[in-house]
Amino acid sequence: MAYTDRELFARLLQCEAGGEGDDGLRGVASVVMNRTTVPYGEFFRLVNGDIRSAIMQINQFTCCKEVVADQYNPQNIYNMNPQQIHYDIADWALGGNTLGAVANSLWYYNPFSPTCASFFPPNGTGIILTRINKHCFYIPTQKYAET
Repeated sequence: MAYTDRELFARLLQCEAGGEGDDGLRGVASVVMNRTTVPYGEFFRLVNGDIRSAIMQINQFTCCKEVVADQYNPQNIYNMNPQQIHYDIADWALGGNTLGAVANSLWYYNPFSPTCASFFPPNGTGIILTRINKHCFYIPTQKYAET
């Protein structure tokens, strides 16, 4: 049975930001929603307003991969068991809310270090905006508009 958009979103939130607290979860949820509403660039063309397309876009979220570097990835959305907080934040985001601290960020990642890279992805389409707990959040550059 296919997951509903809400269930898929809650699973992604648990997997991608389960240990990041409310603001970390809301930041990740905001990035997903920003990808559904950005009016230009790659996400506009590929996602076109669809939450499921944003979540399942190829090579965007490690948690959507069952295999990473030729190894089984046990931390994937299919193995998650979301708690009420994950559903609540999914509902919050699906209701049109975003976390102001991440503004229009389209990317985030955990650098596993105390500092964030200036640009992410490495192609320079995003520039650092803020850090929330372990995740660095990036807003689009002019280069993204050309994607």
